[in-house]
Amino acid sequence: QGRLKESGGGSVQAGGSLKISCTTSADTSSSPCMAWFRQAPGKEREGVAIISVGVRSTIYADSVKGRFTISQDNAKNTLYLQMNSLKPEDTAMYYCAAVWGKACPLRLVPDGFNYWGQGTQVTVSS
Repeated sequence: QGRLKESGGGSVQAGGSLKISCTTSADTSSSPCMAWFRQAPGKEREGVAIISVGVRSTIYADSVKGRFTISQDNAKNTLYLQMNSLKPEDTAMYYCAAVWGKACPLRLVPDGFNYWGQGTQVTVSS
């Protein structure tokens, strides 16, 4: 188990790309799964993508399929989210989440994750 810290957020024009990162002091390979969530002002937190170490699979929200890619570098204990073809509706605070000490929910539900970062802001202008 460890702390999660996001970085790489910023402002970008619609159609542009951004890659955000999440580093942790813990061994990411020991986490059953890690994920990215986002929350826009006045909206509920929503799942973006999950990467599962055990079953070696990824799950994406329909709204980001084909545009976003989640990946993990266990040598660097870092989780990434590559975001392409960004849209204004992607504007949100993006949070890194992880599971340690329990099974991976394999669903994009915040309650299934027990470790969270502080977030990094992504703003997409039209």
